[in-house]
Amino acid sequence: MIQLVEVTKQFDGKRQVTALDHVSLHIPKGQMVSIIGASGSGKSTLLNLVGGLDKPTRGTIALDGEKLNEVSDDDLTRVRRDKIGFIFQFFNLLPTLSCLENVSLPLHLRGWTRKKCEARARELLDLVQLGKRLEHLPEELSGGERQRVAIARALSVYPPVLLADEPTGNLDSSTGEEILRLIRDLHQRLNATVVIVTHDRNVAESCERTIRLRDGRIVEDTLR
Repeated sequence: MIQLVEVTKQFDGKRQVTALDHVSLHIPKGQMVSIIGASGSGKSTLLNLVGGLDKPTRGTIALDGEKLNEVSDDDLTRVRRDKIGFIFQFFNLLPTLSCLENVSLPLHLRGWTRKKCEARARELLDLVQLGKRLEHLPEELSGGERQRVAIARALSVYPPVLLADEPTGNLDSSTGEEILRLIRDLHQRLNATVVIVTHDRNVAESCERTIRLRDGRIVEDTLR
């Protein structure tokens, strides 16, 4: 499903920084993987490359057989839209839109009818146990509820790949465990490939595979 071959990512500034250094990695369909490491180890860079938000300096990244670093910008946008769901630490919900509208938005951008968008959004909000919060604004929700809305939005097209960047990092421990259980449940129910970047050892160990980065290189790859 996800294949990286000799991927290097460098950033140029006053001095050149190598965020990833010759990383090769294969993640099969349906696997739930955690990426761990100290700040600056390359975790978020790796996630951004897999998600098509950035391109490598060298090497190849393929998603479901499609080489992301070789496609046009339009095709890359299509891949992100149709195949990848993103969950962020700070939710990234639009504050003036209701829960229903936040989840519906990606579907409107696909050209779906309003009725179809709202039906899917209601279905997803029910799935994350927020069916009674459809008209609430983000500021009217708890942190855990906002993350549930963000997860519902990420799942709007039932993407085969779900990428999460510190999904519990902005939550208290109890709410974080609740969100993690939800992600695991959705992973099993939808058979999505899930990649979670985290500093939390409990989150990492809940996944069937953990990859540790140090200085832009894979130093450990554990399958449970």
